[in-house]
This record gives sequence, structure tokens and C-alpha cells, in this order.
Amino acid sequence: MKAMAMTLLALALAGCSLAPTYERPAAPVPDAYGTPAQDGQAAVPQDWRAYFNDPALQAWIDAALKNNRNLRVAALRIQEARALYGVQQADRLPSIDGTGEFSRGRAAEPGQPRMPVTDRYRAAIGIAAFELDFFGRVKSLSDAALSRYLASEEAHRAATLSLVSETAAAYFNQRSLAEQLRLTESTLALREATLKLTQRRYDAGLETAVGLRTAQMLVESSRATHAELSREYRQAVHTLGLLAGDFTLPPDTDAVTLESQSLTPLAAGLPSALLIRRPDLRQAEDTLRAANADIGAARAAFFPSVQLTTDIGTTAGSFSDLFGSGTGTWTFAPKLTLPIFNAGRNSANLSLAEARKDIAIAQYEGSIQQAFREVADALSARDTLRAQIDAQRKVRDADRDRQRLTERRYERGVASYLEMLEAQRSLFESEQEFIRLQQRRLVNAVELYKALGGWEQPGT
Repeated sequence: MKAMAMTLLALALAGCSLAPTYERPAAPVPDAYGTPAQDGQAAVPQDWRAYFNDPALQAWIDAALKNNRNLRVAALRIQEARALYGVQQADRLPSIDGTGEFSRGRAAEPGQPRMPVTDRYRAAIGIAAFELDFFGRVKSLSDAALSRYLASEEAHRAATLSLVSETAAAYFNQRSLAEQLRLTESTLALREATLKLTQRRYDAGLETAVGLRTAQMLVESSRATHAELSREYRQAVHTLGLLAGDFTLPPDTDAVTLESQSLTPLAAGLPSALLIRRPDLRQAEDTLRAANADIGAARAAFFPSVQLTTDIGTTAGSFSDLFGSGTGTWTFAPKLTLPIFNAGRNSANLSLAEARKDIAIAQYEGSIQQAFREVADALSARDTLRAQIDAQRKVRDADRDRQRLTERRYERGVASYLEMLEAQRSLFESEQEFIRLQQRRLVNAVELYKALGGWEQPGT
């Protein structure tokens, strides 16, 4: 009997699997992005500290990785999935338990004298209701749990990448608003000084009412812009505080300007590389693998299941005799369960598992297409932003020259006062637009970094 039990146990542990053979779906995207690589571009993955080299930004990202609550939830999801996998993995091996029993009773038989009270002691060690996994049901459930555990790790990596990218984008937005705010403050001070001069000229009869009203309009416009930017700046600081999980961190007002910020241009590579780089795509594939394994468990439900209960022990009428000679006992009790009628439950469970796999395939393919679009959009924006910034820089420089020349002409009495005000207004707008374009350039670099999968995180 012992040999038979060991044989059944070995067969169970080496049971077959009814799960479909997993095949990665073909990527439903072109083989290339259609944007040629540029000289001097770096390949990804690249560590975020090497990519984001601004010390102030690094401090914000460090705080976010340490304190962000959403990232903490993602890390706890890993622990949850790891525990579930441990439970499923344990089901693949028999559980050996020791038992001790005591009973007291009296037997009775019709027509026989009253029987005496008897005691019964029993101690045993054995296996209780261990499923012999001939058709791979338990193995499929374990494989599904493993894939979901791996998916939770990829979800954490994706959350980490998103947090780093969101923090960087929020930081550049805050820096852009800070620069626009300083520009507005200097412009407001200039316009207020100009308004005082215009008021004196108007009082002396040297300036028209139109000129005075124009100067007043520009001052009030600057004040309105300043109020709006102040509100947006405070909100940007609050956003950084939320991402970093610490609202006490002060913004670094002495950080380098956006124009001087330089992020290494990244080479996109081939779309097929995204399947390896991006943690969200690896997460989607692990989820698909889990759904594939669930089909194996659903298929196994159509076949007989065998449970094994066996033990070896000793029985005696008194505790002192429990381990004496001649008291040994053993039990070998296999149990076969054959599904006959369950009102279509097994068929419905199989259909459910197959439908969930189809959903996982569609989600996986959709994730690939979304990733391709994000990279392609970021590459296209990078090229157009480069040309737009070059053009806007020329506009800004031309407006600076125009204002300087107009002021000189105004001082010599050649240019009108309205021409000088128009030159100031045009310079303010071109300076402000240039700052915004610099922000868009940096945010685009962040988006491309994220779209390409960021850096190689531990365990990938």
C-alpha cells in the first residue's frame, strides 16, 4: 500500500496540463515609426538620474518615490499577489499533519448484557484530502497565480515610471510658471513706470488720451496676467507636493532656466523593442498568460478528480499502551470524483475562461497600439517643436531689437508713443511664448522617455 501511495503521489506531481500552448500575439503595429533617427541620440533604457540631471528635480523625484501613496499601494499589491501565489503553489504538494484523538463510549447489542465503557486513544500522521493533479488543474491555477504575481511586479514598475514622469512634467510646468511670473512682474513694473511718465506727459498736454488709455490698459492687463499666473503657480506647487507626498518641500526658485535645461535626445529603436522595454506591456502579457492558464484549470474540471487520504499511527485503550507493540494502524483511502451532471457549470466556466483570454488578447494588442501611438506622437512633436522653438527664438530676438530701436527712436522723437507701447507688448508675448515652448520641449522629452519604457528597473 505504501508503494501504491508513493506511485500515485509521483504521478500526481508530474500530471499533464490541459492549458493551451501559449503563443504571444503578433504586434498589430508597423515595423517602424516612420521617423528617422538623429545623430547623438542615446538609447534607452537610461537611469532616470542620468536623464534628469537637474538636482532640484532629482530631489522632487526622490521624495515622490519615497512618499507617494499610489506607489505604495502598487508595492502592497505585489505582496498580495506573492501571497496568493504561495497559497496556490502549496496546493501542489501534500500537506502532512499529525493528529491525536480520544473517545469514550459504550457499545450496545440487542439481547446482550450491558457493555462496559471503553476508552480509545489514537495518534497518527498522514495526508488528508490531497488532490492528485493528473489533469493539471492545480498546476494551471498555480501558473495563473504566478503570472498574476509577475503582472503585479510589472504594474509596480509601470507605476514607478509614471510617477517619475509625472513628477518631471509637473516640475517643468512649475518652472515655466515661475519664469512667466518673473517675466510678468518685470513687465508690470516697466508698464507702471511708463504709465506714470505717460500721466505726467498727459497732464502737461504732451500726450493724447489714447496714449494714456493704452498705457492704463497694458498695466491692468499685466496685473490680470500676474494674478492668473500666481494662482496657476501655487496650484503647480501643490501638484508637486501631492506627487512627492510632502507639501512641506519648498520650490527651488533658484533652479536653472528651462532654456538651459538639456535632456539627451533618445533613439526610438523598433516598435518590437517596446514589448521588452515597457512594463505596462509586460504586465498585459503576464495577465494574458494568467488567462491562458485559467483555461487549463477550466478544462480539467471536465475530468475525474482523485483525492488521497492516508495515514499511519497507533491505537490503544489507554494512553500508556498507545505506543506499545501491536497497536499500529494505517489507512489508505483514495477518493474518485467523476462529474456527471452540474447543469452546465463546467461548460460555462470554460466559456468564461476563454472569453477572458480573448479580452486579455484584445487588451494586450490595444496596449501595444497605444504604446506605438505614444512613441510616434512624441517623436513627431519633438521634430516640430525643434523647428518651432528655433523660429520663436528668432521672433523673440527680433522683438528685443525692435523694442530697443523703438525706444531710441522715441527718445529722438521719431517714433510715436503707441509704437513704443506696441513694441513692449509684442516683446512680452514673444518672451512668454518662448518660455511655454521650452516647457513643451521638456515635457515632450519626458513623454518620449516614458513612452519608450524609461530605465531598466531591477528585476526586468
